Amino acid sequence: MTTTLTPPEQPAAEAGRPSRRGPGRRGPKRRVPKAARAGGQRHAGPIAYAILALFTLGSLFPLVWTAIAASRDNQRLAETPPPFWFGANLLDNLETAWTDANLGEAFLNTTIVAGIASGTVVFLSTIAGFAFAKLRFRGRGALMLLVIGTMMVPPQLSVIPLYMMVAELDWTDQLQAVILPSLVSAFGVFFMRQYLISALPDELIEAARVDGASSWRVVWHIVFPAARPAMAVLGMLMFVQTWNDFLWPFLVLTQTGNPTVQVAVAGLGRGYTPDQSLIMAGALLGTLPLLLVFTIFGKQIVGGIMQGAVKG
Repeated sequence: MTTTLTPPEQPAAEAGRPSRRGPGRRGPKRRVPKAARAGGQRHAGPIAYAILALFTLGSLFPLVWTAIAASRDNQRLAETPPPFWFGANLLDNLETAWTDANLGEAFLNTTIVAGIASGTVVFLSTIAGFAFAKLRFRGRGALMLLVIGTMMVPPQLSVIPLYMMVAELDWTDQLQAVILPSLVSAFGVFFMRQYLISALPDELIEAARVDGASSWRVVWHIVFPAARPAMAVLGMLMFVQTWNDFLWPFLVLTQTGNPTVQVAVAGLGRGYTPDQSLIMAGALLGTLPLLLVFTIFGKQIVGGIMQGAVKG
């Protein structure tokens, strides 16, 4: 006679639980952050805000120090330690710098030079970038390497032959001597090519070709709208670079003829003892238009970059 042993009955509470052994075993339950459960975003902590504040103060310090130095007199700036708060001579120094350096004419000249140069660079760089990115022609790779190779040459090496050319054309102390060398940019061509490679689909160009669109129509109605965010960024970079250019305008322009802002500011405070407060006042006046332009168009540029980065 054999006896069959039966396991004891499990309690009802444990009957529905999966066994801790075998493939049915479940791992530990993960805790989901409250922000993730609510669909929100994680906020930066105090350390991140402290680091951002330090970087912000470091970026603003040169501008703030320029304004402080422009509000003092030259004797106070020579003392040790230097002043770290605003004085009472800011308006007087700004008025003197504006009059002595003829900054009104200098602002007009620099606006003309920077506007023409940046607009032409954006237009030509977009067309050239589209050709290098989407068109197929013989020698495309070699020409692109040549364009990139020109970026490796220091611009100081071309000053002497360029000055000889300008002197031969009798363009010294004229704005075209500053405008013409700035009409093309190898960096602009490379920048627009890299952007259009990913931002402009080949199917869109092929569809326009099938509809009978010419090359210029493709550029005007397809390439320019697609490249608008990059064109805005390149235009801002070229405008700032041309506005701040000093070496070449200083060589071909005079402070009494057709000066740009940087050339005009370079003539301030001359004498046996340079007036540093007057120089700082001129530098502050020369920086304000750039801050104004970025304040007006900075949001549109950043928004255009984000719009161009989103696909769909």
